[in-house]
Amino acid sequence: MNRFLLLRALAVLAGILTAGRPALGATLHIGDPAPPLQFSQWVQGDPVPTFDDQHVYIVEFWATWCGPCKVSIPHLNEVWRKFKDHDLVVIGADVSESDESGVPAFVKKMGDKMTYRVALDDKSQDKDGAMAVHWMQAAGQNGIPTAFVVNRQGRIAWIGHPLALQESVLAQILANQFDVAAYAQQFARQQQAQEQRQALSQKLHQALTEKNWEAADAALTEVENSQPEGPNYQITRLQILLGRKDYAGACKLAESASEAHPENASLQNGLAWMLVVTKGVDPRGLAVAEKLATRANTAAQGKDSQVLDTLARAQFLNGHTNEAVASERKAVEVAPEEAKTYLKRILTDYQVGILPEVSE
Repeated sequence: MNRFLLLRALAVLAGILTAGRPALGATLHIGDPAPPLQFSQWVQGDPVPTFDDQHVYIVEFWATWCGPCKVSIPHLNEVWRKFKDHDLVVIGADVSESDESGVPAFVKKMGDKMTYRVALDDKSQDKDGAMAVHWMQAAGQNGIPTAFVVNRQGRIAWIGHPLALQESVLAQILANQFDVAAYAQQFARQQQAQEQRQALSQKLHQALTEKNWEAADAALTEVENSQPEGPNYQITRLQILLGRKDYAGACKLAESASEAHPENASLQNGLAWMLVVTKGVDPRGLAVAEKLATRANTAAQGKDSQVLDTLARAQFLNGHTNEAVASERKAVEVAPEEAKTYLKRILTDYQVGILPEVSE
């Protein structure tokens, strides 16, 4: 799939609790002795052969291709700078890297935003990597970035996203005042809830894939009821209504969701895109799509190529060809380099009066 289309698909389905691979039965738990450190190369900083009782360690799993990792790295670096004089050691464990040759250059480019130790996973015995297998997989963790905190007793004291590690918790661990047993119970409950959410997500994902709209509607209701304070799922609900060909209901939902969140460009864009790529949508639905896409473009200040592309399609479908050409031309101007070629092809289609083909 074209990379731009992939990004578009992710944006449109932002309202879905995406189906993830359910965590296998974890064998590494809070309070267990930390597995050995197994690295093939230390890219930055002095090697740490083993854990000692003089330090607390954060072992953070990341990769150069991971967007969320790039966001968390500067934060983790600040944490290390703040606590390094209090016996904290931070190790960035690079895993799941298809080409490790680019890691040193990445670290160098990060400069003073990534000054802690960095090492490459040891893949000499397992293609997945020893750290990935004996830490991440063993703990039932299937997403990065993920951080493990190892206390002075050499045991796993905390597991989670680096941005979720509160400094107060880290300070307690450093001071040997953190209740590992109590946290282990809390973490187990969190893991159980996560597995339940993943099961519901898989159920919803399967129903949507099979276009079993009745089952999808029921599954989505289960997802919503399980997360009363969670994200909203208007885009997914809209997808189900359109699948059922309930165009009147789809328009009502799209307009209601749009009015409730007028400054949310991503939501406006997702709703509009769902309307303009679904075959059979009536004129009223297309008019709603153009209104929402225009609202999305206003919220994005005309600087988002995906929003502009959606607006162009809505304009073209409503017979506003000149406006569609102008919007798509603007989309090409503001798009990242990897999307320009794809958008230029779409622009050419509009210029000759052809509706570009896309996957729903």
